[in-house]
Amino acid sequence: MNGQSEKTLVVAGLARSEGGRPTQGWVNGFLGMLIFSGSLPATRVAVLELDPLFLTAVRAVIAALPALLSVAVGVVIGFPLLTALALQHATSAHSLVYIGLLPLATACFGVLRGGERPKAAFWAFSVLGALLVGGFALSQGGGGAGVGDALMVGAILLCGLGYAEGAVLSRRLGGWQVISWALAIALPLTSVAALLTAPNGWPTIGGAAWLSLIYVSVFSMWIGFIFWYRGLAQGGIAAVGQLQLLQPFFGLALAGLVLHETVQPAMIAVMAGVLACVFGARRFSR
Repeated sequence: MNGQSEKTLVVAGLARSEGGRPTQGWVNGFLGMLIFSGSLPATRVAVLELDPLFLTAVRAVIAALPALLSVAVGVVIGFPLLTALALQHATSAHSLVYIGLLPLATACFGVLRGGERPKAAFWAFSVLGALLVGGFALSQGGGGAGVGDALMVGAILLCGLGYAEGAVLSRRLGGWQVISWALAIALPLTSVAALLTAPNGWPTIGGAAWLSLIYVSVFSMWIGFIFWYRGLAQGGIAAVGQLQLLQPFFGLALAGLVLHETVQPAMIAVMAGVLACVFGARRFSR
């Protein structure tokens, strides 16, 4: 038996071992997605007074303190840095809709790295959901076209890769171990970056910015990933990843409530269509 055949059998065995817990996977994936929904609104508040590089570095440092561990390029440095830079050019409401492309990116990397083979109908629902969210993004317009949008696309690609890689590792190590080790690995680099980019006027930083920093550090960077990676490992990378189609809408609600950013009524109609795509994708994910 060659190495490729052995790898295929191992992946199939892991998939069968997790197959009895699809509901748990969706519950954990939903909790992770719900926590992530506050990431961009909190980052938007923080970057109004904090340097994006400092925010990216120090959030990883804070997240590593309770975990004593470190992070992968995709989810610890790439996605946080690119989204922080993007949010200097666009509102969180505008940027959030790009998260709707993340399930498709995650599913593609899940096929490449996780050995998953969803049915053709799954891809149809996934693409339809991405188109709904993308169409909603284009209809919103707003500031940030160009630089902000390009940065968000790059962030989505890196994050999709990080999600898929983390989910594969979580099948053997566990969700909290993967994100904790990832944070620990990146700690030397992020610590130095945090020191070099620390703001000069500490007393002038408002309480809202500090609270947002704590949120993206402890919840977005650590606790959310514990649930998310566990959910992806239990329910399947491609299937549970479709829950991210809902993240822009939870985030938009928070952006409207907390940041008082404009949230269009059309969001409800699009969300209903996205929900149908999520359930359709789940049905044909295996």
